[in-house]
Amino acid sequence: MKRLVVLFCVMATISYAAPDNSQRPESRPGTGRPTISADGTIDRSAAENKQSGFWKSMRPVFRSPKAGRELRAQQKVLAAGAVCGDISIQGKAIGRVPARISGCGVENAVKISSVSGVSLSSTSTMDCGTARALKTWVDRSAKPALSKKGGGLKQIKVAAHYACRRRNNAKTGKISEHGKGRAIDISGFRLADGSEISVLKGWNARSSRKALRKMHADACGPFGTVLGPKANRFHLDHFHFDTARYRSGSYCR
Repeated sequence: MKRLVVLFCVMATISYAAPDNSQRPESRPGTGRPTISADGTIDRSAAENKQSGFWKSMRPVFRSPKAGRELRAQQKVLAAGAVCGDISIQGKAIGRVPARISGCGVENAVKISSVSGVSLSSTSTMDCGTARALKTWVDRSAKPALSKKGGGLKQIKVAAHYACRRRNNAKTGKISEHGKGRAIDISGFRLADGSEISVLKGWNARSSRKALRKMHADACGPFGTVLGPKANRFHLDHFHFDTARYRSGSYCR
């Protein structure tokens, strides 16, 4: 009789501690594991959703060996051509550019071929301060302003960069910022589809005037001097950007 009572007590304890209808714990959403319900049904939707949670954070781990090698090779090439301590500014350091006339010349000059993936139509000589200002303007203004036109910005058409001369090519007067490696003149933009937008024709064109005016206005800040078609007759066909600084702030017209 006592054995029978003990047996019933043990069975009751086991039944209370682990009921048959207990549910298995479900996976959290986005963990990438299937959810198993109480009736044994498997829901694989969580496993198939790889756009969030664990799978998203682990995505770089699953990059193929070939893709990894290609990426490293590309980074190595970019690093080899980087100047001014910035991998997105590609070119070549050329050192000191001597002055032809008093007031000209550049210390620690660089020749820039591309900025943030946008090529320059001709390699352009300048100092690193001007190169960094150009990069800032390309990233913050030029690329966004033309992102929806012709597949986006591919190339900047350079009208002038370093040149030992006076302002507006005059015979007398102050040395231009071009003669100090602090300026770049831009006459237009080439898009990914091969089409071009020129400052001369595009400034008042219905399809491009808004973008050109925005790029002109946004250059005021990264650059100390910004001149365009409204400045004077010398700038009807190009933007002039330079990094000269004034006590009153940037000079933009």
